Amino acid sequence: MSKNELYSDKIILAPMVRIGTLPTRLLALDYGADLVYTEEIIDWKLLRSKRRENEVLGTIDYIDLTDGTVVFRTCSRETSQVILQIGTSDPDRALKVAQLVESDVAGIDINMGCPKEFSIKGGMGAALLYQPEKAENILKKVISGVKCPVTCKIRVLEDLDETLKLCKRLESCGIAAIAVHGRTKYERQQHSNRIEFLQMISESLSIPVIANGGSKEIDTFEDIIHFKEKTKCSSVMVARAAEWNVSVFSRFGKKPLDDVIKAYLKYAVDYDNSPSNTKYCVQNMLRELQDTEKGKKFLETQTLQQICELWDMQDYFETTHEKQQNEGLIGRRDVCPVNYQPPCNEIDIIEMEISFLRSLYPRDPDLPKSKLLMWTKSQGYKIPFYETKQVDKLFQSTVTVNGNKYRSSFWEKNKRWAEQGAALVCLCSVGVLDSKKLKHYGILR
Repeated sequence: MSKNELYSDKIILAPMVRIGTLPTRLLALDYGADLVYTEEIIDWKLLRSKRRENEVLGTIDYIDLTDGTVVFRTCSRETSQVILQIGTSDPDRALKVAQLVESDVAGIDINMGCPKEFSIKGGMGAALLYQPEKAENILKKVISGVKCPVTCKIRVLEDLDETLKLCKRLESCGIAAIAVHGRTKYERQQHSNRIEFLQMISESLSIPVIANGGSKEIDTFEDIIHFKEKTKCSSVMVARAAEWNVSVFSRFGKKPLDDVIKAYLKYAVDYDNSPSNTKYCVQNMLRELQDTEKGKKFLETQTLQQICELWDMQDYFETTHEKQQNEGLIGRRDVCPVNYQPPCNEIDIIEMEISFLRSLYPRDPDLPKSKLLMWTKSQGYKIPFYETKQVDKLFQSTVTVNGNKYRSSFWEKNKRWAEQGAALVCLCSVGVLDSKKLKHYGILR
């Protein structure tokens, strides 16, 4: 297959912030998408990461060396169909990232269309539309240094002729295809997609043109085909319609939302997806259903286990989670600073696997630190004393109460949460809190 053929006559999952993680991508492929784009990943995030083969999950993980979090996770199921989108403003960084990941993806895409302030201020995304020389340099540098196909995704400019001029200039760099959102960087979903621009771009270029921006008129697979025909483009990239119900890619009709959510949750469990990302994706599927009784219960959830319970998948979660633990899975919360070696004189510290989930404490008086302070006063002890250490971007706190030291084995991303975790360990150890209840909420393992 040639580099151009990879993008010809395809139905594609668009890159979407926080949506385009592994569970959504795999589900899109299951329902019929031909290609799937990752969410935009900023170049420096990947450059400070380390590639790791995760034997338990059967994935390739790129791990942030400063805090142990997963920057990018992929698996063999999608290798020939996943396109990694990079946010970048620098040719050298872009090339290093492309070379780092090219063996694990089908292609590399440079984001030149994101209108968000963060991207534009950093010289990325839509900022590159108005710096064509820099955009050219980035594309040429990456194309010259990797074997996989390289593409870019843009938005149209205000003027059609200027848009065509830009597209031809980008095409001349040797890109395999170009994805075009038919709105300018100033326009949003309420504005009409500029179909005539997409038509003219497709007619003017010799490479595949991927039409984007039609979700307002896409509800079924047939609508995707109609949008493709109307724009006269080679392929179609679907964003919001897939975000709401990814079975829009199915040639056999959309599936009931509950079935889609269950299928999504299965992948989230299988690949140890973060609870916050899982919740965000399901929330975008529910939309107005968040006001229902079930939707309100969902909004109160904080752990993957709690979310699964709502869709009667508790048994699947427990069975899979136990299997992963027995096989030695390093979980999301089991991260610690790289090369950190704990001091050998800490054997007297009482340590538990307890995490602090802020949303479970809507009122400050209910916070673990507040509760521990009140308990120590009632016992006539000195007030709790906290010692917190920071390594890279992670924090771990130890609290001393009545001569005993307590801490959570989990490292947190800020000092306040680390101290709350230590307080939880103490409260659980002295019997103030019910350990069974903590386990139910996924706070204690």
